[in-house]
Amino acid sequence: MSKNNISFILNKPQLSENIGSCARAIKNFNFKKLTLISPKPIFPNDKIFATSVGAKDIIGQCKKYETLEKALSKIDIVIATSARFRNKNIKHIKLEDLKKINFKKKIGFLFGSEASGLSNDEISYANYTLQIPTNPNFKSLNLSHSLIIIAQYVASIIKLKSTPFQRSKKVKTASKKEIQSMLNLCVKNLDEINFFRPEEKRPKMLENLRNIFYKMELSDKETRILSGVFASLSKKR
Repeated sequence: MSKNNISFILNKPQLSENIGSCARAIKNFNFKKLTLISPKPIFPNDKIFATSVGAKDIIGQCKKYETLEKALSKIDIVIATSARFRNKNIKHIKLEDLKKINFKKKIGFLFGSEASGLSNDEISYANYTLQIPTNPNFKSLNLSHSLIIIAQYVASIIKLKSTPFQRSKKVKTASKKEIQSMLNLCVKNLDEINFFRPEEKRPKMLENLRNIFYKMELSDKETRILSGVFASLSKKR
């Protein structure tokens, strides 16, 4: 799962300071891709570089487009941010729903201009709309603030999904030899009840059994337990 799959897209941004601050927010959480659509200020300019602080590289590799359609042409899933839900044809999600998004795909977070946000027509390009929970009596968020909230949340999701499960050091993983010994015992029992029928399917069925047991990442203790179960089943017959 790579952060390179994620783009932050600013549609018609009006202020140089906000563009620079957004670049800084993106770099804060180790994302790389900033996209601009028809920015009002000349891009790039000194004010953008100044407010980006240490994120000049993000500005340098930023992509600029004239239309929303071109900017989104290579994005798989577009998530539009909005302070209010207007387009009823788009599925609305909350921050916690981002955990269900497949971040292996190319994801674009779309932000509207500071003055008017996103129109219904612009939102129609999105797969989802996302509303950041705020004071219901004062929902307006600065553009860079909205972006940094989402960037932080997405970064935490990716980190959680990318962190491998750590076994206790007390747990010893079963060796291939131990698993094969257990598997042989299982197969022996299955042969005795003529499980592998028809005969021509036996190789594929054995392959599937191996896939199951090796995929489980059994501990040596679990392997011994299963071997004991298979041995007991044999005695019962």
